[in-house]
Amino acid sequence: MRRYLSFVLFSLPAALLLAAQPLWAAQEEGASGGYFTAFQFLNFALVLGAILWVLVKKAPPFFAARAAEIASAIDEGAKVKAQAEARRDEAKKRLANLAAEVEELRAAALGDAAAEAERIQAVTREEAAKIDRAAQGEVDAAARSARHELRAAAARLSLERAEALLRAEMTPGAEDGIFNTFLGELAPPGRPAGRPN
Repeated sequence: MRRYLSFVLFSLPAALLLAAQPLWAAQEEGASGGYFTAFQFLNFALVLGAILWVLVKKAPPFFAARAAEIASAIDEGAKVKAQAEARRDEAKKRLANLAAEVEELRAAALGDAAAEAERIQAVTREEAAKIDRAAQGEVDAAARSARHELRAAAARLSLERAEALLRAEMTPGAEDGIFNTFLGELAPPGRPAGRPN
C-alpha cells in the first residue's frame, strides 16, 4: 500500500509537469493566451490539491502517532526519573543510617565476642574440672596402691620379725613342748600324748 501511494504521489506531479511542458515551450516563444493561464491555474490547483490531500490524509495520523510516541517517551522518562529519585532517596537514607548501622554491627560483634569468650571460659573451666577429677582419681588410686603395698610390706616385715623372734626363742626343748602340745590336741581322749620313739 505504501509503495502504491508513493508511486501515485511521485507520478502525479511528474505527469503534471509533462502536461505543462508544451505550455512552457509556448511561453518561451512569447506566446500568450487563455490556455496558458488556464494551464497555470490548473497546474497550481493540482499541485496545491495534491499537497493538501497529502496533508489531510497523511499528516493527522503521522502527527497523532508522533504525538503518541512523544507522550509515551515522556511518560517513560517520568517513570525512569521517579525510579531514579526513589533510588537516590533510598541511598540518602542508607547513607544517613550508615553510622547507626555500623554502630549496631560493632555492638553486635562485641556482644558476640563477649559471649564467645564466656563460652570458651566455661569450656576451659569444665575441662580443668575434668582434669582435676582425673588427677584426684589418679592420686586416690596411687594412695590406695601405696597403702596396699605398705600393708604388704608391713605384713612381710612383721612375718620376718616374728620368724626371727621365733628362731631366737625356739630351742630344741621348746620345740618338743610345742610338738607334744600339738599332738595332745590331736590325740583321741584316753590315750596318752607323746612323741613316739
